[in-house]
Amino acid sequence: MHGGYGYTRDFHVEQLYRDNRLNPIHEGTTGIQAIDFVGRKLIRDKGEALASLLARIDGTLARAAASAALAEAGRVLKMARGAVAEVAQALVADPAGTGALDNATAVLCAFGHLVAGWLWLDQALAAEAARDHLPASFVEGKVETARYFAAYELPKIPGWLSPLRAAPHLLGEVRAELF
Repeated sequence: MHGGYGYTRDFHVEQLYRDNRLNPIHEGTTGIQAIDFVGRKLIRDKGEALASLLARIDGTLARAAASAALAEAGRVLKMARGAVAEVAQALVADPAGTGALDNATAVLCAFGHLVAGWLWLDQALAAEAARDHLPASFVEGKVETARYFAAYELPKIPGWLSPLRAAPHLLGEVRAELF
């Protein structure tokens, strides 16, 4: 490909090759972390930690409703919160009936986006509250980032969670020899 050079540092091929060799390890770790999250951190404690998280999110949502610039981001976060809470309650109530571990990675992605959206909104609200003591560009950056995340990232959550409603056991029903 590069004549006599092979994989030298003159080209980025060496780094790209090395990084792509590591991607399967990262993906496997994501699955393991997802199973741990759903099984041990969500189902095992019967959703107690989730209830605490949702209460904190609700506090941010109440503050967002009073902000002209962030009310829409709050509305979108509330929708995402509802979708995640609904699925989480179903997982806690009937882990076997929901295919909880089969769909753990999708649940982890949805929860991660919910938390990221909440943190962006919370930061933007804090920046707005301290507007007099912060550079205007800093405040505007926080507000616009929260608005972006609400518009472009939070709407992905229902898509990740829809298989848990439509066909939760589909993955578990596939015969191993088909792999």
